[in-house]
Amino acid sequence: MVNEQKKVTAQTSSVGADGGQSHNKSTNTTIPEPQTKNNPEEEDYEEFFRQLNRMQDPSYLHTVTMEDLMDCVFQKKAAIIENLLYPGAYILAGAPKIGKSFLVAQMAYHVSTGKELWGYRVRQGSVLYLALEDDESRLQQRMYRMFGVEGTKSLYFATTAKMIGNGLDGQLEGFVREHPDTRLIIVDTLQKVRETAGDNYSYSSDYEVIGKLKQFADKHGVCILLVHHTRKQPAGDTFEMISGTTGLLGCADGALLMQKEKRTDGKATLDVVGRDQPDQRLYLSKDQEHLVWALERMENELWKQPADPVLESVAKIVSAEKREWEGSPTELAQLLQTDMAVNRLTKHLNVNAGRLLEEHHIRYENKTKHAGRRIRLTYMVVELPAVAVIE
Repeated sequence: MVNEQKKVTAQTSSVGADGGQSHNKSTNTTIPEPQTKNNPEEEDYEEFFRQLNRMQDPSYLHTVTMEDLMDCVFQKKAAIIENLLYPGAYILAGAPKIGKSFLVAQMAYHVSTGKELWGYRVRQGSVLYLALEDDESRLQQRMYRMFGVEGTKSLYFATTAKMIGNGLDGQLEGFVREHPDTRLIIVDTLQKVRETAGDNYSYSSDYEVIGKLKQFADKHGVCILLVHHTRKQPAGDTFEMISGTTGLLGCADGALLMQKEKRTDGKATLDVVGRDQPDQRLYLSKDQEHLVWALERMENELWKQPADPVLESVAKIVSAEKREWEGSPTELAQLLQTDMAVNRLTKHLNVNAGRLLEEHHIRYENKTKHAGRRIRLTYMVVELPAVAVIE
């Protein structure tokens, strides 16, 4: 028994000791049980340094478990034009002189003013339109015919710009810095900002040029819309008509393909694909007087998510009168009077935080504090567009 007790005491001392420290060897001294393994903050601190050491290994590969993924809250990309344009790099392709420039000018105007386009909601903000195949005189005539003399101070034009990888990124950085509310940047056309290297582009060069613009768009949360042309020969897939290799579409976040049956026809189709919106086909007709495109019909109705009872219950907690609530996940579950397990409830809200903001205007935050995990719900004030009064 004596030998066993000495052995246990020695082990306890080694656990509690830090290297290089001296200790009282008196037999009457009681060594306290170490607190580190019962202190979550110190355990997290040690885990942080263990992870830091792993990351310094040249063969380190960052991974995340599905469980950890569900514990994260990601901000959803808010649409620039609902169901059409989201933050990222997009391509609008079509045959020459089909009406692409009129369409992007229409998009630019609606984003800069915040007015709905074809019934789609628009996120208002500054717009930069690089009209690189036009001059200011032609732009003036086009915008006057489309929208009249009443302009907008949030729509900016440029008729010259530098090349991708050779100064354009700096120009765009400078514009966004001066106009932090920038939502949309239009490049008309892509060919005007590419380095001249002949017409035979490789997959890697196509992927790289879109990749640079996408990186900029993701960094600043803006949409970069690139006007491009289609090839003459038919293709099995509609989007294979986009001139160049599949590297363009492969790297882009989305694409819009504009087509006419006859060049003189006043009608066109607009096929839309993308990572953040449903595939769709729009049938457009051109107002010959004002040169704007109107939506005649859609090929199919867009699928809508069914109502979520959990989100609807959460939406009742905060409102314009009571704009904020904060508490623990357990307190939230009790307030909702739900049978859903607390852990499952928080994961459900983590995944649907973007939907909660979009549909109910409630920002959801889930953070760990000294008091434990805390959830905060904040009602976001909705700014309604001004209504014109006609006398």
